[in-house]
Amino acid sequence: MKKIKTILASAVAFSALTLPVWAQDTIKVGVLHSLSGTMAISETTLKDTMLMLIDEQNRKGGVLGKQLEAVVVDPASDWPLFAEKARELLTISNVDVMFGCWTSVSRKSVLPVIEELNGLLFYPVQYEGEESSKNVFYTGAAPNQQAIPATDYFLEELGVEKFALLGTDYVYPRTTNNILQSYLKSKGIAESDIFVNYTPFGHSDWSKIVSDVIALGADGKKVGVISTINGDANIGFYKELAAKGVSADDIPVVAFSVGEEELSGLDTSNLVGHLAAWNYFMSADTSENATFIESWHAFIGDTKRVTNDPMEAHYIGFNMWVNAVEQAGTTDVDAVREAMWGQEFPNLTGGMAVMGTNHHLSKPVLIGEILADGQFDIISQTDEVPGDAWTDFLPESAVLTSDWKELGCGMYNTQTQSCVQIKSNY
Repeated sequence: MKKIKTILASAVAFSALTLPVWAQDTIKVGVLHSLSGTMAISETTLKDTMLMLIDEQNRKGGVLGKQLEAVVVDPASDWPLFAEKARELLTISNVDVMFGCWTSVSRKSVLPVIEELNGLLFYPVQYEGEESSKNVFYTGAAPNQQAIPATDYFLEELGVEKFALLGTDYVYPRTTNNILQSYLKSKGIAESDIFVNYTPFGHSDWSKIVSDVIALGADGKKVGVISTINGDANIGFYKELAAKGVSADDIPVVAFSVGEEELSGLDTSNLVGHLAAWNYFMSADTSENATFIESWHAFIGDTKRVTNDPMEAHYIGFNMWVNAVEQAGTTDVDAVREAMWGQEFPNLTGGMAVMGTNHHLSKPVLIGEILADGQFDIISQTDEVPGDAWTDFLPESAVLTSDWKELGCGMYNTQTQSCVQIKSNY
């Protein structure tokens, strides 16, 4: 009997030693990015970025002495499915944090779920602002960190006098362009000198729209295009400009959704000289960026793979979360949230990213000129700009501020000195 007990004890001990990592006590990290559907081309890379960051942290010893476990789901570019998958991650997988979403509609879909269940989401993509949730840290750019500075570049450096605001028909382009229309008017641009147009995802017939843009300059005034066009619709747009003999010198385009990943593998001959505004470009010449690119190529096994702005946003957000957990001594959402306020981490373009109490990062603003090889020549870079959750250029938002530390509110009305509570209806 004693021998049998010894054998059983040894078997149990051996079993515990040979259990896979996921079966042991781990800290679970939810990865909520589309791996299929229309957005997979962009989001799959962010899933891989998270796996790389988690792998690197585990090789450093994990967090709080525990290994990190990635729990990957596929919301399949289906906006309601994002909410279902977020609920699954929080209630079935019991993740401690989530990194994910790309489009604003996917984030809006997830928002009521994570607020109800007190989850934590790091959102890595530039967006329209006009939001500050206690359960979200926004590591992509707000309009004052991309759209407004790019517009200033057009006004001050290129002398643009008339503006074509062209976007895909969903919440990010519409809200951003509403902000830009108001901003341009405050800069003395007449409403008649602002052309606004929206097209559906995948739009391909750009002939009339480009003709309308060209017609804006019939009086000799300099025209510029601010583009919130998303996805493969960009290909047809730039081709139509080239077909009509319009160069970047004639009518410059600055894009907010065209980066290295979108240019990778494309014929960029029609795009050379046009611009993009981001907070990071792969061409940034810093030691931190060189190390990041080297790590990415080693992890993915392909030296031709590019890096891009949302990847850097995940890199910063993930490392801030790790430091906040270590500081708090727990993965408890409320404790980590408070530890996130004021977190600092070096960005990849030089300088230091800082997390504000409005849950938005400070970020430098970069303007890049598209080169023939699909990379960007960085022609302008600012110091870090704190992200603004509520724009100063919409009357209803100008009176709002966000401060989760002192005010405990993401939508505080400075006139009524009260916290506005808005229920998401997505």
